[in-house]
Amino acid sequence: MLCRRTRVFPVECVVRGYLAGSAWREYSRHGTLAGEPLPPGLVESARLEPPIFSPATKAERGHDENITKNQVARIVGSAIAEKLEELSLRIYKHGVGIAESRGIIIADTKFEFGWLGDTLILADEVLTPDSSRFWPADRYEPGKPQPSFDKQYVRDYLESLAWDKTPPAPHLPPDVIEKTAEKYHEAYRRLTGRTL
Repeated sequence: MLCRRTRVFPVECVVRGYLAGSAWREYSRHGTLAGEPLPPGLVESARLEPPIFSPATKAERGHDENITKNQVARIVGSAIAEKLEELSLRIYKHGVGIAESRGIIIADTKFEFGWLGDTLILADEVLTPDSSRFWPADRYEPGKPQPSFDKQYVRDYLESLAWDKTPPAPHLPPDVIEKTAEKYHEAYRRLTGRTL
């Protein structure tokens, strides 16, 4: 694997096409997403049309938090903030087109960008089960959590323990690890038509 040192922006460039996870929690409490108002009456897992750029802090420690586009502009500058939003939405929409043709909904995802010298580049993983929510399209049903092919299985296990996200993380039992791997393999199989 070829890696190059990059000065990564301290923001997560999140794109949400559906209302899930922390976005659903924020909306159900405040009617907003990343501090911006959304239409009333949306349900959990509702489709957001068009998809929404909803950035988050890139925390060194602890958990990332949703922030507004204005906060991103203060962190990286207005011109870069606009470019990050435009690139994030464009990459997300391209990935969605591929995934939908293979029976997977990409509910949301996050990107990281940075400088390689004077060039703005996409860094880190892109559209993986670790950085995205993958749902089976044939089982999509708004109004509730969705079955998934991503790390939601691990999240659900940790929430069942009432872990407050203070390090160290609880040990994952072998069955949780195995089930998560199965979900990742299924996403890979559906997206590529191959098995690992």
